[in-house]
Amino acid sequence: MCFSPSNLNKKKCQLCSKESIEISEKLGVCKECILTQHQEAMEIINKTRVKYREKYNLTVTPPKTAKGLVCGDCVNNCRLGEGEVGFCNLVKNINQKLVRLAGDEKNGLFSFYYDPLPTNCVASPFCPGGTSSGYPKYSYVDGPEIGWNNLAVFYQACTFDCLFCQNHQYRKGVHLSKPDPPEVIDKAVRKDTSCICFFGGDPAAQIRHTNAVGLLALKRAKKEERILRVCWETNGSAKPELMRKTTEIAMKSGGSIKIDTKTFDDELNRALCGTSNKFTYFNLKEIGKRIKDRPETPLLVASTLLIPGYIDEDQVEKIADFLASINPSIPYSLLAFYPAFAIDDLPTTSKEHAERCFKIAKKQGLENISIGNKHLLR
Repeated sequence: MCFSPSNLNKKKCQLCSKESIEISEKLGVCKECILTQHQEAMEIINKTRVKYREKYNLTVTPPKTAKGLVCGDCVNNCRLGEGEVGFCNLVKNINQKLVRLAGDEKNGLFSFYYDPLPTNCVASPFCPGGTSSGYPKYSYVDGPEIGWNNLAVFYQACTFDCLFCQNHQYRKGVHLSKPDPPEVIDKAVRKDTSCICFFGGDPAAQIRHTNAVGLLALKRAKKEERILRVCWETNGSAKPELMRKTTEIAMKSGGSIKIDTKTFDDELNRALCGTSNKFTYFNLKEIGKRIKDRPETPLLVASTLLIPGYIDEDQVEKIADFLASINPSIPYSLLAFYPAFAIDDLPTTSKEHAERCFKIAKKQGLENISIGNKHLLR
């Protein structure tokens, strides 16, 4: 929806009766109650979640059927009974056999377009496409790669269910798209393409497919003796074993893995995003171990959407402290929020909110912090 003056009206938490413009009536509860009265808060929030999952014909919660077939490709670890479909809508138990409808090495659900560099990508302030970082090994230009393009690949599925989703159109795309093999993306690479970026939805739901595309890109780059970076923009929830392959491809190609650290507290992640963030932080640590192996340009980038009333200084402080403990050089982007999808009744991020979060992230020792979507700040 478009931003409305009503977004600046006070709304009331159904549990503690607190009133604020930074409480979402659609969500029904404030952040404090999510953390201190988690079970009661989830009962309220899940009414909204069920409404939207059913609207788009998606499984309401990750299936956990006793003696069901285990997928295991992401943090949801869906256990599927006969006929059940995974949380991502891409895996199904058919005649007691786990069938991947899409998202494996053979077929994926995606669309793509060419985005002129430098883009508004989260990593742009730090990556070879937007700076002189990595030149000449990983960039064609000693500066922004003007005249080159990014092959942007949008994957039509997700492992999370963010009620503030900024790209919620994937919920329709996961039903309407036609599966295609990795070669379709490989053949779309043009002479003026210097990087491929997977986003969505989220590539975590189709990580096997992205890895297959990445391997084709590495082969193309070697054969043609060219630069072709491969990047991921993800919630980081994919199975660590699969993410290790992702990391290797990004490492070799000069690309980056941009992980969206949506929350720090797991209870808050379950409330806002429908599932746990434990794989996100495990994968951050694992990828972080490889940073020193390729110092020319950032391998790992993190970002956080500053949702008024829900993702504020305390969450940013914990996230920044975690990142700094891995490596203080990790670039961290704080992104201004725009009301979207279910949580469309909040204001945009205030300038003061962003500045406070910037200062506290810096205080934790991070060296490369930026504020993105500045045009949205009120």
